[in-house]
Amino acid sequence: MQQISKNNTASTSASVLMINGDGIMLSVCGQDYFLSYNRVPWMRDASISHVLDVRMSGRNAIEWPALDVDLEIESLKHPERYPLVIKRNPVDMVATV
Repeated sequence: MQQISKNNTASTSASVLMINGDGIMLSVCGQDYFLSYNRVPWMRDASISHVLDVRMSGRNAIEWPALDVDLEIESLKHPERYPLVIKRNPVDMVATV
């Protein structure tokens, strides 16, 4: 397990507390949440510096700008209400010949 701490500026209240082989421990608005790679598999291979760059996105969401990932805080509190769904862009569906 790798302990990682990032001190964000006072204007944010989201930070990464720990990264390990199973996921990421976050502190968001004073609450701690474990974000499993099973829920966010695209973050498993992200660089540590990109994962550490988490910030508030408004009052109800967090974001990782370099990873183009946004999560509602409510989905951290109640992950069972937010099944993993990947939305595909039509450009992704273009077949190569």
